[in-house]
Amino acid sequence: MNQYFRAAADEARQKLPQLTQNQEVARLYRKSLKILSSWAIDREIWLNEAESLRARFDAERGCSSARAIRLMREAKLELKEKTHPDPYCVAFMPGGTLFMRNPPIPIEVCFPDGDVPDDAPKVTFNPDMSVCKEETGKSAVGSVLVDFGKKNME
Repeated sequence: MNQYFRAAADEARQKLPQLTQNQEVARLYRKSLKILSSWAIDREIWLNEAESLRARFDAERGCSSARAIRLMREAKLELKEKTHPDPYCVAFMPGGTLFMRNPPIPIEVCFPDGDVPDDAPKVTFNPDMSVCKEETGKSAVGSVLVDFGKKNME
């Protein structure tokens, strides 16, 4: 990558929200389940593995802050190690078969004279068809970097 591409990518990247330790653990657990779904195709196997994963998380609940930080660091390394080389992606997400298949038409195109009815939708959509919200950190207003290699939107 050259400096111009990096500059463009930095411009499109959104600022990450500051998370509490509980939120980080919840996100780590959720990401673990998503990675598990890439490896376990059969739902019965997935349920058994998810149950054992939940037991691992519950066993460390209420530990000290220093131990929690160490466990988070180890869990992130384990997660990185066990990530599937070709992860499953939802059909409407980047890399999926339905990604941006039927994006909504901009209001300006629907009503070129500017006479927008009161019942017209007043929401903006992200490329993954979720509603733009500043508080979630997913607000694709302006330019957005869609990474097809990682199959995500930054």
